[in-house]
Amino acid sequence: MFICAGQSETFDFAKPMGIGMVEMSINLTKLCVSNPPPFIFFVGTAGSYGKHNIFDIVESKTASNIENGFFNAKAYTPLDNVVSTAEDVSRETIINSSNYITTDETLAKHYLANNIQLENMEFFAVLKVAKAFNIPVAGAFIVTNYCNAKAHQTFLDNHKEAMLRLTKYINSPVQNKEKREA
Repeated sequence: MFICAGQSETFDFAKPMGIGMVEMSINLTKLCVSNPPPFIFFVGTAGSYGKHNIFDIVESKTASNIENGFFNAKAYTPLDNVVSTAEDVSRETIINSSNYITTDETLAKHYLANNIQLENMEFFAVLKVAKAFNIPVAGAFIVTNYCNAKAHQTFLDNHKEAMLRLTKYINSPVQNKEKREA
């Protein structure tokens, strides 16, 4: 089953589940309780901490939930803040999820130093829910912006094109063949 956030990020092939980790968690849990899918594939946009370029498409099975305050010793968590369903996590692109968008380039460098390359508001919640229900899960992300002071405007400028490219990527015969074999 393909899922997405919703509102401005909808696809004709994906079921909208909600924006941010809370809405995503609630709605995806409801779905998994009432009608558990055999596989969950999340599609959406992402901001790049600097390694990936605008319109790059990246697939992942690993997410973190690290807030910016962690890097300046202003916050900590007793919770496990990384979740993965990948067989080889060392080769994974880690997607960070927060309900806030990073706009400080110096903080973006801290994420890269910890092998976290992209941010998407929902993916950590998707992985946590899927793991709780023992459902295989993955995601595909298209980069719309860099995590800097211009993040929001760049996202808006690139969003329409990004949605078209991600749809084409998901619907490509090569992608469909690989998904059927997974």
